[in-house]
Amino acid sequence: MITFGHFLIVSACIFCIGLYAILAKRNAIMILVGIELMINAAILNFVAFARYDKTNYGGQIFALFAIVLAAAAVAVGLAIILNVYRQFKTINPKNIHELKD
Repeated sequence: MITFGHFLIVSACIFCIGLYAILAKRNAIMILVGIELMINAAILNFVAFARYDKTNYGGQIFALFAIVLAAAAVAVGLAIILNVYRQFKTINPKNIHELKD
């Protein structure tokens, strides 16, 4: 049987993978993927806590809001990355030294 600890361990692993993707990668797209992994780890925690809370559905409601906010954040982040690529012809964050109007 899958226990509460299993959910937390999987969530911690996903969060660590997302953190590694943010810290180690030099690509803006991979940084966005890392942020998404970290948000998904938080959503997994919300759902795991909601599974063991029989009276309220707070965890599932928070998870739904987190999914909506994550989708909006990715859309805005991708638009920013596309505009930066048009300006600098790179998506490497270290190669972008100044932002112009």
